[in-house]
Amino acid sequence: MRTVVRPLKEVAIIIFSAFLVASGMRLFLIPHQLLSGGVAGVASVVGYLTDPKYISKLYFVINLPLIVWGFIALGKKYILLSLLSVVATTWFITIIPEVQLTKDPILASIFGGVIIAGGVGFSLRTGGSSGGFDILGSIISRKRDIPMGNIMFLMDGLVILSLGFFKSWDSALYAMLCIFVKSRVVDMIHIRHVKLTCFIVTKEREMMLTRLRELPHGITVVNAEGGYSHEGNTMLMTVTTRYELANLRRTILEADPSSFVNVVETVEIQGRFKRLG
Repeated sequence: MRTVVRPLKEVAIIIFSAFLVASGMRLFLIPHQLLSGGVAGVASVVGYLTDPKYISKLYFVINLPLIVWGFIALGKKYILLSLLSVVATTWFITIIPEVQLTKDPILASIFGGVIIAGGVGFSLRTGGSSGGFDILGSIISRKRDIPMGNIMFLMDGLVILSLGFFKSWDSALYAMLCIFVKSRVVDMIHIRHVKLTCFIVTKEREMMLTRLRELPHGITVVNAEGGYSHEGNTMLMTVTTRYELANLRRTILEADPSSFVNVVETVEIQGRFKRLG
C-alpha cells in the first residue's frame, strides 16, 4: 500500500507546486512585468520584449535541454518529477488568467516571490524540482554542498541584469526584491544542506548498529560509562541532515526506546559525507 500511496503523494505535491509557481507569475509578476528569476525569468524577459502570450511556450522549450542534462547527472526519478512539474507549470501558466491582485509592484514582488518559493521548495523536498535553474542548482548543491537558495540567487541575478539592460532598471530592482525573498523562503523549506550531529547513548549496541546501518550515513562507536552509575554504555555518533532527522529519530526509537539522544547542528564537515538529493 505504501509503495502506491507515496508516488501518488509525490505527484500531487509536484502538481500543487506547479500551480503555486504559475499562480505567482500570473497573479503578481507578469501583470507588473516582473521576474521570478530562473528559466521562468528568461522566458518572461523574452515575452515582455515580444508578446507575453509566448511565455508558457518559451518556458517549456528552454527547460528541455536542462531536463536532459539533469537526467544524466541526477537520476531518473528526480527528472521525471521535474518533467511533470515543467509540463504542469506550462499548462497552469496557460490557463490561469492574468489578474493584477495589487497595484503596488513592491507587494507584487514580495508575495509573488513567497508563493513561487513555496512551489519551488516543496518540489525540491519531494525529490524533484520546478525545472530550469533548480536543476542546475541541484547539481551544484550536491557536488559543493552550497545552500540551494544561494545558488539560485546568484544565477537569478544574471537574469535580472538582462531585464535592466533590455527593459527597465526599476523593473530589475523590483525583480531583485522578489528573487531575494524567493531564495530565503526556498532555504527555509529545502533543508537538505543543514547538517546535524547525533550522539546516541544506548545499551542495545548491536540492535542499534544493525538499524543505523540501514541508513546512508557512517557511524562512529565510542565506549562510554555513566557518570553516576559507572555502568557501561555505548555511544554512537552519526551525521545526518535536518531533512533526514525524522527518519533517524524513528529508527532510534524502534531500536531502543530508552536510548538517550543529543542532536546538535553542525557548522562544517571535512571528509566523506554521503549527500542525498
